[in-house]
Order: sequence, then structure tokens, then C-alpha cells
Amino acid sequence: MSQPQLPDKVFIIASLFSPDKGVVDQVIARLERTFGPVAWVSPGMFFDRTRYYEREMGWPLYRRFIAFQELTAPEDLVDIKLKTNAIEAGYLVQGKRQVNIDPGYISAERLILATGKNYVHRVYLCKGIYADLTLIFKKGSFRPLEWTYRDYADPDMIHMFNELRRIYMEKRREMKRID
Repeated sequence: MSQPQLPDKVFIIASLFSPDKGVVDQVIARLERTFGPVAWVSPGMFFDRTRYYEREMGWPLYRRFIAFQELTAPEDLVDIKLKTNAIEAGYLVQGKRQVNIDPGYISAERLILATGKNYVHRVYLCKGIYADLTLIFKKGSFRPLEWTYRDYADPDMIHMFNELRRIYMEKRREMKRID
């Protein structure tokens, strides 16, 4: 019989994109006030892997990724997603989003995104939120799966997520030294 054990804390990340670079910066500041200091911010990038959001948000879309300083319990992802949804709602203009925020986390084994949409590979958590297994860590690198979004499967993005995992693993080691 397996004995339940608490999982390691995880590294909360988020993808933000908007047609307005200034809105992305405003929302990062708002996320810091909500979830605590940001430990890492990606360079700005063009969100060009899909035009799915163009009708609602416009074009072009600018994107940044962030990671928060404090490691968090993985089950906190549900409340984090609900709070980011509320922040998005605060940036509606005539019923259309001006920013998209996709929170998730990096653990030693995987990259998970939070979503409100069910699909075959998504596991229901609670409060209408699902966990999307987006990448797995295998043989020294994150690896995409057949359903991984194309942008998350891009080699440059994989490199970025591997670097974030390296930072996460160092934070975990520091936490274990302190305990």
C-alpha cells in the first residue's frame, strides 16, 4: 500500500500576452502585489504561434513569461488561476480581454498549466480548474507531448523552461538546507 506524502513545493510561472506591451508590464506589477515578488522575467517576445486570439485581442500580441520568488504548494494552482482570471476580467474592454494570463508551475518532473477547459489529457482539480500536463522532464530536458501547444514545444522555449527548472532545483536545494 502506498503511503500519502506531501509533494515538493513548485515554481509558479505565468505567460502573459496582450496587444499592448504597457498592459503586460502593468499586469506583472499587479501579479507581484497579489502573489509576491517575481524572481525572473523573460525578454519581451512576439506571440505568433497562433492567431486564435486575434479576433478578441487584436494583433500583434506581445508576450512575457514570469516566475515568482516563493515556491508554492502545487494545489495552490487552482486559486492562482481563479485570481488571474479575475485580473484578466479587470482588463476587459467592451467584453474583450486586453490581457491573457496563463499560470502554471514547474516541478522536477513536469510543467503544468492551469486551464478552465477540459480535454483528454487534462485532470480535473477543483473549482472548475484542470491541470494540463504540458511538458515532462526526461533525459536532461523538458519534452513535449503530442498535445503540447506548439509554442511550448519550440526548442527556444524548451531551453527557457530548462533554465527555469535549473533555478527551481537550486531553490529547492536551498530550502532543504534551511530545513
